Amino acid sequence: MSAQCCAGQLACCCGAAGCSLCCGCCPKIRQSRGTRGMYALYFILVVVLCCVMMSDTVAHAMREHIPFFEDICKGIKAGDTCEQLVGYSAVYRVCFGMSCFFFLFFLLTLNINNSKSCRAHIHNGFWFCKLLLLGAMCSGAFFIPDQETFLNAWRYVGAIGAFIFICIQLLLIVEFAHKWNKNWTAGTASNRLWYASLALVTLIMYSVATGGLIFLAVFYTQKDGCMENKILLGINGGLCLLISMVAISPCVQNRQPHSGLLQSGLISCYVTYLTFSALSSKPVEVVLDEHGKNVTICAPHFGQDLYRDKTLVAGLGTTLLVGCILYSCLTSTTRSSSDALQGRYAAPELEIARCCFCFGSDGEETEEQRNVKEGPRVIYDEKKGTVYSYAYFHVVFSLASLYVMMTVTNWFNYESANIETFFSGSWSIFWVKMASCWICVLMYLWTLVAPLCCPSRQFSV
Repeated sequence: MSAQCCAGQLACCCGAAGCSLCCGCCPKIRQSRGTRGMYALYFILVVVLCCVMMSDTVAHAMREHIPFFEDICKGIKAGDTCEQLVGYSAVYRVCFGMSCFFFLFFLLTLNINNSKSCRAHIHNGFWFCKLLLLGAMCSGAFFIPDQETFLNAWRYVGAIGAFIFICIQLLLIVEFAHKWNKNWTAGTASNRLWYASLALVTLIMYSVATGGLIFLAVFYTQKDGCMENKILLGINGGLCLLISMVAISPCVQNRQPHSGLLQSGLISCYVTYLTFSALSSKPVEVVLDEHGKNVTICAPHFGQDLYRDKTLVAGLGTTLLVGCILYSCLTSTTRSSSDALQGRYAAPELEIARCCFCFGSDGEETEEQRNVKEGPRVIYDEKKGTVYSYAYFHVVFSLASLYVMMTVTNWFNYESANIETFFSGSWSIFWVKMASCWICVLMYLWTLVAPLCCPSRQFSV
């Protein structure tokens, strides 16, 4: 009996019920969410591998504790100390394989609207075979001829793909702001308390944004010096004021009555967060004081001790990085998000006001699905059709692979990059985050002024 159970679990790894593992004690799980969870797990495995490859600590530990380490490296032709398996070039190759893996499934899942088709079964199952394929594609990238030309070309492809991934996330932030305001405004027709909720949340967000900018001005500037930080804080604070004024201006309100301070407040909070993240990623400035000692300026003094344990900082920072990327990937691949990127929005009259409107289900559970008692506890929620775009899902993960590649290797400061010093400051990451902040503001401003610039077109946000 135990042999049959083991065989059944092994078969599940190659079927559509991969996440349930044919285990009766596991909770019920929707097929759509289980599939996305399995792809996310593969993504996490490769990202962790990339972080290990960029770690000097891990490389040193391997040389110290693995017997016959140099002989093994020479045997697999990876260099005298396996230098070809570590560093930015190895991460480029592994991420190339992962990006190609997701791009291949993008091609295989184009125009799938029915989960019963053959290609849909490929997307939703065969997990063990996919794991082998992913490993083969990541390993195969190490055998690409003319490695120097490949790495130089792939670096620019990765930068473009990472920039597109950032733009997708910024577009969805703007879309989320409009959706939030539209959803809660829909409730004001039946219950006046929604007005109070809108006012309270708007007040909180502006308080957070204002308090955050004041915090940054206090801890990241000084009376003398830090002129660059002062200018950037002034610019970003002015942009927050600008979008707020534009959002409530009469000309915008006439064309877009759903525009308001809730959206601009949320964007202001996000701008404040990106500004803080950028200033935190900026390399520290060290000057000599009157006693000839090195003194760090333009940065909070209480944060200097946080970087003493580089292993702890690298571990926590990597976990946060992977978590943010996964959250962005999984939330941006829902049906509503993919529709929003194509300019399709639900009509305001169809909105049902809810406090947690952003956590709607992917599909309705039928009576038959609710009565599942035995066997694989998988709810097949895509019997009537797919609840998310398979192709778009793989495109986002392919772009996320490029974003991970560029982020872990410090963008264009790749030669001196390693995971231990990644979170201590980098000009590349500083300017990427600051540029993301400005792009987000421009995107939101465009959603406000587009109906004025193109009056003949119909805009719905």
